[in-house]
Amino acid sequence: MGIFDLFKRKAEPLQTRRFDGAAGGRRWSSAPSFGRTGPETLAASAPIRSRARYFVANNPWAANGVSALVSGLVGFGIKPASQHPDAGSRASIGAAFGTWAKRADAESRTDLFGIQAAAVRAMIVDGEAFLHMETRANGLRLRLLPAEMVDEADTRDLPYGGYVVAGIEFNAAGQRVAYHVLKARPTEVFASTYGTIRVPAEDMLHLMHPLGAGQVRGISWLAPVLLRLSELDQLEDALAVGVKTAAMFAGFLVDQNGTGEPFDASDESGILTRGLEPGVLQRLPSGFDIRFSTPQQAQQTAEFVSHQIRAIAAGLGVPAHLVSGDLREANYGSLRAGMVAFRQKLEQIQFGTIIPQLCGPIWERAVSALILRGDLPAADFEAAAALWLGAEHYPPPMPWIDPAKDVAAIRDALEAGLMSRRQAVAERGFDIETLDSEIAADRERETRLQLNFTPRAATPEPKDTGDE
Repeated sequence: MGIFDLFKRKAEPLQTRRFDGAAGGRRWSSAPSFGRTGPETLAASAPIRSRARYFVANNPWAANGVSALVSGLVGFGIKPASQHPDAGSRASIGAAFGTWAKRADAESRTDLFGIQAAAVRAMIVDGEAFLHMETRANGLRLRLLPAEMVDEADTRDLPYGGYVVAGIEFNAAGQRVAYHVLKARPTEVFASTYGTIRVPAEDMLHLMHPLGAGQVRGISWLAPVLLRLSELDQLEDALAVGVKTAAMFAGFLVDQNGTGEPFDASDESGILTRGLEPGVLQRLPSGFDIRFSTPQQAQQTAEFVSHQIRAIAAGLGVPAHLVSGDLREANYGSLRAGMVAFRQKLEQIQFGTIIPQLCGPIWERAVSALILRGDLPAADFEAAAALWLGAEHYPPPMPWIDPAKDVAAIRDALEAGLMSRRQAVAERGFDIETLDSEIAADRERETRLQLNFTPRAATPEPKDTGDE
């Protein structure tokens, strides 16, 4: 390398690699930041939960969005189906579980699938749901607890490396071992200081969709849109008051040079007292001019409000028409594209959160309790527990936008070998064995009663050959 090459290298600018999002400068001087997920969510969960409950109870857009999420995620229920290799055992398990599911609620207000919907709604609005599995003399029962019943103020270290974070106890290995639940009744108006009850982790289900690693307590799904909901509420109130106020005035009389005198259509102050009537020509005295109220604010902000509603829908992960209820600009293609993307989001939550955290543990605990109580005969349960507890869970099907086109697409996929009947039936939210049994029973009954619902081909009319 020559001396000129050395000077050339020194003259070249230094090459740097940088992310604009991590840079400083004027554009980022007032930008907010976000710390570690665990501490941030613990500090924010209570106020966000309170505000989310308020808006879901009072704001129509928030209520509509939450309702759409609950309907899409659980609908009429995520139904389990036993995977035991013996058909007779599968039928016995399904029948025993179905009987138990009808009386699963500890408060006797609904059934298992009603509890599913309530728990998912709590996960969306509160950010989390706690379900206590109570073993009673008459069997297993499920009780949904408010999120604040698990003591959020209880954070401390325990002997031997254990610790408690926001009412959830961990061992030294970081595994959840217990929940510290307040002794107060869920119906009490004021918070109490009665202490807590330690509930083992195997008796409590904690349903939450975490934002990131290290998160212990859930955060409301409305967190990204709460500020927008508040601003939109204030905007709509202001618009409503403005329009209502403007509607009270037909116009304003302006005394241009201070020489105007009261006239027959006004009182002593010069304010009009006579109501407006069709076809009336009112004469104004000299010195007066009239200016009519022309409220244009509501018209100018209509598109802005629509944009805000679309932003709220995006923050909730819900198609805009399910939040606004407005289908004026929708067509088959746009509806299908939106609902397909919505279904993908729902399936991620169903199979990644709801089934492993809620449906699976309930199935295993309920089937085990039925076997141990003798309600479900299983002599080989201890040796083959995995066979008895294995199950698939079928979420409710998404509604068809155009049934004829959707059924034709499924039929083409089956004929092309791109889909199995089991997969097609599972996508509709049903168990194929149950469906086939019902179809076989229908066919047998139709044959026995000599019924025929098969559409018959139209009989062609005889051709006129001209012969008499």
